[in-house]
Parts: sequence; structure tokens; C-alpha cells
Amino acid sequence: MDGLRQRFERLLEQRNLATEALRALEAKTGVDKRYWAAGATTLLSLYLLFGYGASLLCNLIGFVYPAYASIKAIESPSKEDDTVWLTYWVVYSLFGLAEFFSDLLLSWFPFYYAGKCAFLLFCMIPGPWNGAHMLYHRIIRPLFLKHHQAVDSVVRDLSGRALDVAAGITREAKVSVTQLQKDK
Repeated sequence: MDGLRQRFERLLEQRNLATEALRALEAKTGVDKRYWAAGATTLLSLYLLFGYGASLLCNLIGFVYPAYASIKAIESPSKEDDTVWLTYWVVYSLFGLAEFFSDLLLSWFPFYYAGKCAFLLFCMIPGPWNGAHMLYHRIIRPLFLKHHQAVDSVVRDLSGRALDVAAGITREAKVSVTQLQKDK
């Protein structure tokens, strides 16, 4: 439990928008920022469990911070942070795809959105316990390496067909326009 408390303390000592807001609240009210952070976390958790619109809140948590961190990663000279957030977005997109097909069933489970939010937070935590990194290297990457040539072949075939259809539509449109101009 002390390890968790130490991580919480280190998190509160970082400089970012959330910790600056907590410092400002602490300065105005005299209430320790740890209590503000614990209260906000508790309210957020309760809202995810019982609140209306929990899916929106969960999706915002899973999108807003990672999008912000991704932009910062793009702007930084390091490649490592780019890889971390690209891995997150691969896992997030596959999760979103799976959720699309199972959402009608899953959303009826009690506390589904709290579990989803916990999963998304697990996927974005930094360090060796990063869920996106673990899922990518244990599940997604092996499947990708096994099947990527077949997928590439199908994509090549479909893109060739799409180009042929687009060229045919363009030819037919030109013929129709020419015919209309002749008829006038």
C-alpha cells in the first residue's frame, strides 16, 4: 500500500494542468491537494458507476488525454514516446471495433463503463505495466505477423478494384456530360 501512496504523491508533484488546478484549489481553500485529488477520483468513479452519460465520460477519458499526449509525442524529438502512443491507438482502435459489435450486450452489464474506463486507463499507464504494450506484444503483434501478408494481398486487390470502379465512373460521367453538351 505504501508503494501506491508513493506513486500517488509523485503523481501529485508533477507539473501539469490537473496538478496546477489542485495546487490552486489548495491555496484558495487551505484543503490539502491530496484530499481534492481523492475526492475528484471518488466522484469520477461514482459517476462512472451510477451516472447518466457514463459512456461519454469513459470515451473522453480514453481519448482526450491520449490525444494530448500523442500531440506532445509528435512534437518531441524522441521516437520512444511516439511508439508508446501509436501502440495505445492500435489497441484502442481494436477495442473500439470489438466494442462496436458487442456494445448492445455489454452495456447492459452492471458497471460496464467503469470496467471499460479501468481497461483504458490500464492501457495508458506509463512504465512496464502499460496495458497497451502488453496486449500489443502478447496478442496483436503475433497475429499481425502471422496474417499480414494475406491482409496486404486483400487490401491490394480491393484498392485495385476501387480504382477500376472509379475510372469507370469517371469515363461514364465524361461521356454523359459530352452527350448533354451535344444535345443542347
